[in-house]
Amino acid sequence: MVKTDTVSVNQAVGPDVLHLDASAEIQRITDVISDQVLRKLRRRGVVMGVSGGVDSSVCLALCERALGPDRVLSLMMPEADSDPESLRLGHLIADTCGVQGIVEDIAPILIGAGCYTRRDYFIRQVVPEFGDDWKCKIVLHPEGQSNSGYNIFWLVTQSPDGQQKKVRLPLESYLGIVASTNMKQRTRKQVEYFHADRLNYAVVGTPNRLEYDQGFFVKNGDGAADIKPIAHLYKTQVYQLAEALGIPDEIRRRPPTTDTYSLPQSQEEFYFTLPYDKMDLCLWGVNHDIAPAEMADAIGVSEPQIQRVYRDIQSKRRATAYQHAGPLLVSDVSEICHIS
Repeated sequence: MVKTDTVSVNQAVGPDVLHLDASAEIQRITDVISDQVLRKLRRRGVVMGVSGGVDSSVCLALCERALGPDRVLSLMMPEADSDPESLRLGHLIADTCGVQGIVEDIAPILIGAGCYTRRDYFIRQVVPEFGDDWKCKIVLHPEGQSNSGYNIFWLVTQSPDGQQKKVRLPLESYLGIVASTNMKQRTRKQVEYFHADRLNYAVVGTPNRLEYDQGFFVKNGDGAADIKPIAHLYKTQVYQLAEALGIPDEIRRRPPTTDTYSLPQSQEEFYFTLPYDKMDLCLWGVNHDIAPAEMADAIGVSEPQIQRVYRDIQSKRRATAYQHAGPLLVSDVSEICHIS
């Protein structure tokens, strides 16, 4: 078995600490997928939402290798704020893997549920002039955290004539906007499970280790799945698998994005305080008790900033622990056994 996160702590800190034997890891993962889906879950195949990003593309390719193209269904689920590039690249990876791809436009569902109107109500609490033809996104404070250690979020809006406005979000408005946009992930998962139920398939979740560890997912939305094949892999390692699997270059070159808001939004703008490659190393550093000063020298970031990132990693683990948890019971129901 390949252990992707076992390295000598005496090894110099740098990108090489996350290097893995991609071929061996691909074989290990595909063997596990086959066993989990066909034997443990007793499902005929898998369905997954495909975003045109590297994580879902790698998961699709792994499942195709594990189960064959006839047992894999890819879903592309655009909505009103989606980047058209996501749909194009979703078709590209489905065609590359030779699997069936279905497009489900979820905008009508979201309109019916009031996703956009609820979001706009909270936006207008801070930008009253925000209109239907405006665009928006949420971003972190440029330095990630305030001096108190709390993340500070700002709303960026853009009028039809291209004028942008940036305002700090009070807690009520921030929570309202996020709660509204979380409908998108939960609606997509509803559609995925519809197809899974009709085909007797399992649903595949696509978080990498950084996202899984730091709670960068919506509970009962993109966090819901029957298997999560790459949750143990740092994002850097996912890219190594992508190259070995022959994922198209334009997918591998695409910057990670949330594709949730109408304005382009990178993951570090919204959630992580550094680009994914540096965040990977910081997460690895926390996991291996690497001193902030050593990590700062290795990745070219100041020691105080590394200290803030380390604190943020631990804070997010505490704050999002409930997202990993199942429902709480008053008493255990011992007759019910979970798959192990």
